[in-house]
Amino acid sequence: MSKTRTRSTFYWAMALMPRERRHAMFALYDLARALDDVADGDGTRETRRTALAEWRREIDRLYAGTPTHELTQALLPIVRRFDLPRAEFEELTRGMEMDVDGPLVAPPRAVLDLYCRRVAGTIGRLSLPIFGADNGAEREFAIYLGRALQLVNILRDLHADAATGRLYVPLEYLQAAGIEPGEPMATLSAPTFNQAAQTLVADAQEAFTAAHARLPECNRRALWPALAMSAAYRDLLDRLAQATLPMPTRQHVSRGAALCAALRAALFARA
Repeated sequence: MSKTRTRSTFYWAMALMPRERRHAMFALYDLARALDDVADGDGTRETRRTALAEWRREIDRLYAGTPTHELTQALLPIVRRFDLPRAEFEELTRGMEMDVDGPLVAPPRAVLDLYCRRVAGTIGRLSLPIFGADNGAEREFAIYLGRALQLVNILRDLHADAATGRLYVPLEYLQAAGIEPGEPMATLSAPTFNQAAQTLVADAQEAFTAAHARLPECNRRALWPALAMSAAYRDLLDRLAQATLPMPTRQHVSRGAALCAALRAALFARA
C-alpha cells in the first residue's frame, strides 16, 4: 500500500470494498494520480504536454490489449472485466491538458464546469461499473458528485493553487464581488474575495444536493463507497462554508473521520 493511498480521503471507502473491486479501484486511482502528477509537475509546458500525449497513446495501447506501462498493464484485466468506457479516459487526459495549457486563472463558469466534468466526473463514471451500479440515474449521481468533490478540493487548495499560478474561482463570481482578477495570490488578498469564494461553496452544496436527489433511483448498496466520499467531503465543505476564505491552513479529512464516514455510508446503504 502506497503512502499516497493511505493519506487519501478516498482510502477507507476503497479499502473496505470486496477484494476484486478494491483492486480495480486502486488501479484506477493510481492511473489518475499519475496523470495528475504530470499536469502538476515541474517540467516545462511542452514537456508535460509530451508526457500527456504519450499517456494518450498508452490508453490506445490499453484498449488494443497491448499496454506497455505497469499502471495500464494492471488496468487491462479491469477494463475488460468491468467494460470501462474508453471515452472517459480520453476526457480525463483532456482535463489534465486544461491545466497544462493554462494555468486556469479565473475561468468563465462554463470552463470550470467543463474542467470539473473532465477531471472528476470521469472518475465517477469509470468507478460506476466497478461499484456495480451504472444506470442513468447512477451516471447523473456520479457526475454531480464528482463536481461537488472537485469544487471542495478547489476551495480547500486556494493557497496551494495560487502558489502555482492557478485560480479556479470563476470570473463571474469575482466580478460580482467587485474584483478584477490579476495575479492569483494577490486576488486571494482582495477584501471581498470571501464573497466570491462562498458563491463557489454554494455551487458545491448544490452539486451534493443534486447528487443525493438521484439516490432513490440508484442502487445505494453498490454506491456506498461513493456515499462515504460524499460524507467526508460534505463535512469538509461545512468547515469551509463557516470560514473566511481562503483559510490560512490547508484543511484535511483525518483518517479517523474518513473511516467513520465509510462505516456510516455502509450502514446507510443497507438501511
